[in-house]
Amino acid sequence: MLVGINLLTGLKLRNARNSINFARQPKVQQLLNKFTCKKTWLMRKLIFAINLTTDGCCDHTKLMPGDDLYEYHGDLLRGVDTLLYGRITYQLMIPFWPDMAKNQSGDTNAENEFARAFNSVSNIVVFSQSLNNVEEKNTRIIRTNLVDEILALKQEQGKDILTGGVDIPTQLIQAGLVDEYRFVIQPIIVGEGRRLLDGISLQEKLPLKLAASKVFPSGIIALRYVKS
Repeated sequence: MLVGINLLTGLKLRNARNSINFARQPKVQQLLNKFTCKKTWLMRKLIFAINLTTDGCCDHTKLMPGDDLYEYHGDLLRGVDTLLYGRITYQLMIPFWPDMAKNQSGDTNAENEFARAFNSVSNIVVFSQSLNNVEEKNTRIIRTNLVDEILALKQEQGKDILTGGVDIPTQLIQAGLVDEYRFVIQPIIVGEGRRLLDGISLQEKLPLKLAASKVFPSGIIALRYVKS
């Protein structure tokens, strides 16, 4: 889903690579300072959620969906009002989950509940330079200046923002814009597949603080980290 956010759909969909040219980190920090100095109390969090194997693989084809995951990510969706995707992830998520929410065609009640939670999110933002049309009225496309757009979204009133997948979140991590990380670890070792931040070099290490953890009966562990 992404999906991961890739949320849960990340388990069913292929992650797509989107390219973007960010401003240098000092410029990003200047923009952050500009926004946070004005109305800090209005700033919304940008949350990144992803499913991983125990050995760090984030390839959704190597993972197994289950009710624990649907319930966890469904709860996460209910706490946000904006989803951020790249083009291909958006096209795979939509109309898959809205259709399931409408038809209640999931294999389990937990999957149907997740679909309803996904469909209830108020806004979807898609970063794409090639997407011309969107299917949902609550969706808008942004084509350039992702950093500025995310900072503006954070400044708006409302619930938090959720992103998933790998490529767009990786670039947001590089820009210092992700406030919270949700790593959902499955009890499986695959010994292959894509890793988070593969081929990416951060300018400096990013220290995180463990804010919460939960162990599910299936052996899945959900970890919530915030910036240290």
